[in-house]
Amino acid sequence: MATTTATFSSSSGAPKLAPFPSPLLLRRPPRPLQLLAAAAAAGPAEKEANPFVEVDFAMDKPREECGVVGVVGDPDAASLCYLALQKLQHRGEEGAGIAASDPSSSPPRLRSVTGLGLVTDVFSDPALLASLPGGSAIGHVRYSTSGDGSPSAAAANVQPFLASYRFGQLAVAHNGNLVNYRPLRALLESRGSIFNTSSDTEVLLHLIAASQSRPLLSRILGACEALEGAFSLLLLSPHKLFAVRDPFGFRPLVLGRRPNGALAFASETCALDLIDAEYVREVEPGELVVVDARDMSVSSLCLLPRRPRRACVFEHVYFALPNSVVFGRPVHASRSAFGRALAEESPAPGADVVIPVPDSGFYAALGFSEASGVPFQQGLLRSHYVGRTFIQPSQDVRDLAVKLKLAPVPGVLRGRSVVVVDDSLVRGTTSSKIVRLLRGAGAREVHVRIASPPVVASCYYGVDTPSSAELVSNRMDPEGVRRLIGADSLAFLSLDKLRSLLGDESPTFCDACFSRDYPVPPPQLHLHSTAATTAASESED
Repeated sequence: MATTTATFSSSSGAPKLAPFPSPLLLRRPPRPLQLLAAAAAAGPAEKEANPFVEVDFAMDKPREECGVVGVVGDPDAASLCYLALQKLQHRGEEGAGIAASDPSSSPPRLRSVTGLGLVTDVFSDPALLASLPGGSAIGHVRYSTSGDGSPSAAAANVQPFLASYRFGQLAVAHNGNLVNYRPLRALLESRGSIFNTSSDTEVLLHLIAASQSRPLLSRILGACEALEGAFSLLLLSPHKLFAVRDPFGFRPLVLGRRPNGALAFASETCALDLIDAEYVREVEPGELVVVDARDMSVSSLCLLPRRPRRACVFEHVYFALPNSVVFGRPVHASRSAFGRALAEESPAPGADVVIPVPDSGFYAALGFSEASGVPFQQGLLRSHYVGRTFIQPSQDVRDLAVKLKLAPVPGVLRGRSVVVVDDSLVRGTTSSKIVRLLRGAGAREVHVRIASPPVVASCYYGVDTPSSAELVSNRMDPEGVRRLIGADSLAFLSLDKLRSLLGDESPTFCDACFSRDYPVPPPQLHLHSTAATTAASESED
């Protein structure tokens, strides 16, 4: 069996952030995020006394940290953002929020609602959405990250952030990650800025507030020039919406137009489709688009000298929904092509059936089946109504709990040689559970095929990935991983084949998680300059 071997702001001008925790939090029982945060804060004795562990398939995947949406020029802007955010819910399930421009106040002002939970959790009270009138709004969904700490800190980090400074109000929603966040924060704090969150997005607000430029546009341009890393941003003032994408174009951001002329921005085209906005184009890498809500005039500026685009290839592997067009490519077509190429590189002679790991492995499995001639069937059914499951750490009981999320179809599996296709393999814990599940349902053989190369490195551009030490392919070759998960065979799509499928556009994609080829130096390299920067600032005082 062929396998791929890894070769592997001044104190007076600092913004004052609005309070974030939603009143709804007082009426809801603790969500799993809060339970996990409390467990993380527990001492060793408390952890030892707690016999429960969590079974959650999503935690064995890299997670896109955010999704953003914006609407300008529609009287139902906030409601449209609410709908679009639900379509982007897969990009962040721990927190959500919307900020809108209220034209009824004098002068016009921004209002926001944010909270922990799914979009429908945060806006379960219709009065909250009704409290966001106006023709312009931006929204955000997010996952928590390791830096969130306590539930209160996690709540404070939910976007959009709404800030007041000497020239008015500004709201921001950010998808990405700033690799120079720590040195920037240290510099700003040395000059008197006080931070209210642990989010890297807040440095943008402080840079804008501390800027000596008068026009807001100049302030935003100046602040973005100081940022390094990945950022697709939506900023809202009482009269304008600004859409910004970093010079490398790591994270997606698209522009659409509704039948009434309103403009919409979103992380994926599927969100535009939902709100009846026709896709117009991507916001280009390094571009800043300004929409004036008063006359709907649109202007475009070059944020920074354009660099070679390095769009995140994992959007096509796993993150984006298959009915989206991301970086100009239909996602479902990419995944089908990955599956066909995988079948050509690493067939499974004698296999009886090809099944996907739902839902993200569906199109890759379909492609594998088409190329190999092995019949495709749904051998695993996924329940979308089960949350995180905390159970006692007996292996037998944990294997039973797996069936809450994935239920095997014995009639498809019993006595057969099964090829199970997944989009990626990160820690290996989910794959090992699935192999045991399939064998328990009667599969004679289990051959695992992964429609992407081995994940050997962490991402620093807006993806919440495990540390390199937790990445199983960073520690083992494919044969070691095969033994770990208990499969009869294991094969990955090779990096060379993935690049060939991208064709002439291959150099425009970032594949650092597979290759360790980072377009922007990871934050560890920036940390060395933090102490020196802070010391120099203090000595100048």
